Amino acid sequence: MTLQEITKKLKGSFSDPLVTDYPMGDYDYYSGKYSDKAPRKAAVLIPLIGRPTGVTILLTKRSKHLNVHPGQISFPGGQIEVDDLSICDTALRETREEIGLSETQINVIGRLNQYFTRTGFSISPIVGILNQNFKVTLNPQEVIQVFEVPLNFFLNVQNFRYDSYLKDGIYREFCAIPFKNHYIWGATAGMIKNLSDILIGDNN
Repeated sequence: MTLQEITKKLKGSFSDPLVTDYPMGDYDYYSGKYSDKAPRKAAVLIPLIGRPTGVTILLTKRSKHLNVHPGQISFPGGQIEVDDLSICDTALRETREEIGLSETQINVIGRLNQYFTRTGFSISPIVGILNQNFKVTLNPQEVIQVFEVPLNFFLNVQNFRYDSYLKDGIYREFCAIPFKNHYIWGATAGMIKNLSDILIGDNN
């Protein structure tokens, strides 16, 4: 799938969001109840890169010293701050702070469904295309590595699986996508699954 085809699929997703009739999130994968409390709002950037061999998605590996999700695979992003003008501004600001990409290096093309986490976040995924000559500068306090995964890998449903872990006597299932020596799981894998469903035409 080309960047042009992806852009066409996401066209209009700001004014007419790609949203289903139910919250999309962690509880799509196991029985549970979303918190009655107002979710903490956050936004992430899903960075697409046009390579000669095909489109790839840029992912980050979080610093092992962070208090939240240390060492996990994620997209650049974070909580919305009072000075952010929009969810798009949040995603771009966090991307600049974490991996040094300025807004001028990113062409935003749309957004996906909000993703609700078991831990009480409502995440807005923003999709953007990186300029050909982009260069990352990692903030080692937050990110220790970036890597790319071919989009076609995520468009193959056989590469998704559902794992579980035991916590407080309850088995919690989650979406997972192993890739080489990386283990992509939880909210990041769930948002990738949502993007994959949209791109292959499954919006159910």
